[in-house]
Amino acid sequence: MNEVMLTADNYTLVYNALSFGTAVMLGAFVYFLTQINSVAKAYRSAIAASAVVVGIAGYHYFRIWSGFAEGELNEGYRYADWLITVPLLVIELLIVLGVANELRKKLMIRLVPATVAMIALGYPGEISTDNGTKWLFWALAMIPFLYILWELSGQLRAAASRESGPVARAIKNATLVLLVTWCVYPIAYLFPVFDSSSEGLEVLRQVGYTVADITAKALYGLMILGIAKARTAAEE
Repeated sequence: MNEVMLTADNYTLVYNALSFGTAVMLGAFVYFLTQINSVAKAYRSAIAASAVVVGIAGYHYFRIWSGFAEGELNEGYRYADWLITVPLLVIELLIVLGVANELRKKLMIRLVPATVAMIALGYPGEISTDNGTKWLFWALAMIPFLYILWELSGQLRAAASRESGPVARAIKNATLVLLVTWCVYPIAYLFPVFDSSSEGLEVLRQVGYTVADITAKALYGLMILGIAKARTAAEE
């Protein structure tokens, strides 16, 4: 847990970003719960997973926001959140892509441990004040990170090629959100390496993480819902 040393304007900006992140996650949680029965039974577990993801994120954002209001920032809450929600994001995507059950099981066996390894390897560098340590764990975490992106983008492209019309468009949109959003995290992670005393970079890091989380969880959940609804309509 670190003490926050920001000027008034920068403090307010980060405070408001964390508040906004909390509100979005909790609002998305309620919305996804109302949408579970709007899709075919085969895809309801994916929408339920989306609700769980934003619900967990909303709780952790509330804890980060509350601590920040008292002048402290606990990055452990982010990593606890990611450790639970990132595997769920992978699982919900595989459900709505229509991946065959046998292949889905094989992908989950490979990808879920990779997500855990990615988060676990990133945390020691995140909390370290030594740049060498940060670079080391960033590089180690990038190995499972790149593997996960490679596998998921391949499955998304394969699914898009199998489909047409609204389903294909929804999958392509989800692919774009996935690739763009996930690339924010390793960049924001390195901001303290560039200049650990820079208030501007710290603000960018916190706001960047928050925007990326909103996009990767709430907006991504909407993309998953869109794919599930498109598949439901096509099957009906």
